[in-house]
Amino acid sequence: MAIEGQLADVSLADIIQLLAVGRKTGCLTVTDRASFGYIYLDDGRVVYANVLNRPDRLGELLVRNQVIDREKLSRAMEDQAREPGKRLGQILVERGDLGENELQRFITVQIEEAVYHLFSWDRGAFHFEPDAQPDEEATSDVSINAESLLLEGARRVDEWSMIAKKIPSMDVVFAVEPRDDVHDVELTPDQERLLALVDGHHTARELVLETGLVEFDVAKALYGLVQAGFIRSVGQRQEPASDEAAAGGVEQALNVGGAYYRAGMFEDAEREYRSIVEKIEAEPTARRRLALICLRTGRNAEALAHYAAAPDGVREAPAGIRNRALALELMDRHDEAVELLEALAESHPGDRDLLLARAIPLLKSGRPRRAWDLLVRFRSGLSGGEVPSPLYYAWAILAAAATGDADAALGIGREGVSHHPAEGAILVNLGVVLEAREQGAAAEALYLRALSASPTPPQAHKNLGDLAYRRGDQAGARAHFERAVRIDPTLGDDVYFKLGNISYKEGDRDLALQHWRRALELNPRNEVVRTNLQLAASSASR
Repeated sequence: MAIEGQLADVSLADIIQLLAVGRKTGCLTVTDRASFGYIYLDDGRVVYANVLNRPDRLGELLVRNQVIDREKLSRAMEDQAREPGKRLGQILVERGDLGENELQRFITVQIEEAVYHLFSWDRGAFHFEPDAQPDEEATSDVSINAESLLLEGARRVDEWSMIAKKIPSMDVVFAVEPRDDVHDVELTPDQERLLALVDGHHTARELVLETGLVEFDVAKALYGLVQAGFIRSVGQRQEPASDEAAAGGVEQALNVGGAYYRAGMFEDAEREYRSIVEKIEAEPTARRRLALICLRTGRNAEALAHYAAAPDGVREAPAGIRNRALALELMDRHDEAVELLEALAESHPGDRDLLLARAIPLLKSGRPRRAWDLLVRFRSGLSGGEVPSPLYYAWAILAAAATGDADAALGIGREGVSHHPAEGAILVNLGVVLEAREQGAAAEALYLRALSASPTPPQAHKNLGDLAYRRGDQAGARAHFERAVRIDPTLGDDVYFKLGNISYKEGDRDLALQHWRRALELNPRNEVVRTNLQLAASSASR
């Protein structure tokens, strides 16, 4: 049963303690008029938390702490656009940009800071939805004892009440107080770091971004410096005047849009970014993010339109070219995608990842030999002991098979499964190779394993449906085909063709016609489907 109420009546700490003691699983959502946050629990332990419009998202934490740079984050987000549902941290680890232990540490920090921030709310509403799970992109192996969060949260709330007397807002600006004995006083490392950055212009909020420290640690260190007489408040950031106010409104919309985007709330993010481009048509961040949102939501033509309206610095940047090529590839405009990537490769000859990026549309366009050559070059460029990404294995299996080298395809597939045993695309593609070698049982076992992958590849259900269809198991075939098109409604006309055949044999003529019409929508050149529709229509008229 759902639990809900007002924070004015019961504290968030009490709610979490109740859920932890009861070993509850689900999502606790907390909202006020300005923002919202959510905390996911599993068996009473906190496994994920987030607050809208906060600076402690995982990608931002990693960049601010100089663990990765913006370019690596952008590359990982490009890969994430290719593989929706895949976690950003998982991609960074697979690319070798981040260690697993480091990833877990920063995910823990992200979760803890979100929970501690929510503890400071004393107004708003809460709602607990039992058994709700975080999105695939938000899941991790982190699991935090709620009791430790409650103890640290209570301590922080007490300290914040004291800090707020000197720092009522993170928009306060501080200036250094001249002192002769500055070298005689022992400061904490955080205080030393901040003292060097205080300049009478930066707000406390900007110092958070500058240092990579979390908000509480910055506020606590600044409070200590104020108490010791090293710095003083010189007021809060002034509101901009009229023309500047409009710019400030755009900046605010960019910040809100960015928060929605990072939270995966793409409809809300799109609304904010569209409001910006109505005022500034070629605003670079808004156009870039609108293009990325369209890519993630399957609106590839719109993504290209946003890049066309963006400044050259966005459209012609390496990331912009890659994303435009991806949109073209997903629209089956493979030759144009290849042309873009080939031009980029000429100006960036040392970019190894472009070899893989170029191979995919080449293979899709029916040029397996060129694709295979690029994949071989990509693999040979890896340093000793470096494990290729799942994306490489998935496409290398297909490329090797398409060139007629079934043994190479089999070897690559088995190697890929050994390194990435839960990667759905590798399991499915290796299964296809085994099917071609008439090892149907082994292929079926791989397809079944792929169903446990996250996200589940629709092709696994399709291939299982095909196997069931061929052996006359119509109920099994229908179940798998229906799951396949539920995941990807545009998977292929052959799926709807077979669903129509099954429905027709079962006597459900209307459903059969519905499936066949959908097959013809996807492939107007499918004459077999067209014939079935004509025969069904003529038989009905008799």
